[in-house]
Amino acid sequence: MQRPIQNQLLEHVLELIVLVRPLVESIEKRDRDLGGQLRRAVSSVSLNVAEGFGSAKGNARVRFQSARGSLYETYSGLRTAVAWGYLADSEIASALAIIDRLSARIFGLARH
Repeated sequence: MQRPIQNQLLEHVLELIVLVRPLVESIEKRDRDLGGQLRRAVSSVSLNVAEGFGSAKGNARVRFQSARGSLYETYSGLRTAVAWGYLADSEIASALAIIDRLSARIFGLARH
């Protein structure tokens, strides 16, 4: 049975995916590898968070840590796309703000 915090966190992760999807599609037109890696990273956040909520305490911690690592990979992938000139800072600002909030929440889950 899911608790409100689970639903809320998973919805925020899915919100991030919806926000990042057009950015990933734009990146893939110029750099298929970076776009694919970014797509896998942001998907991994969602899947590891969900798995963490369904795991026993020790395994849950590992899943939440993996989700946080994938979140950082997503952050870095977006910043890398800006560095290569595929996107502008303004295009990724909203996604980075969500990543920042999610990172703090997932960090809290990984500590328990």
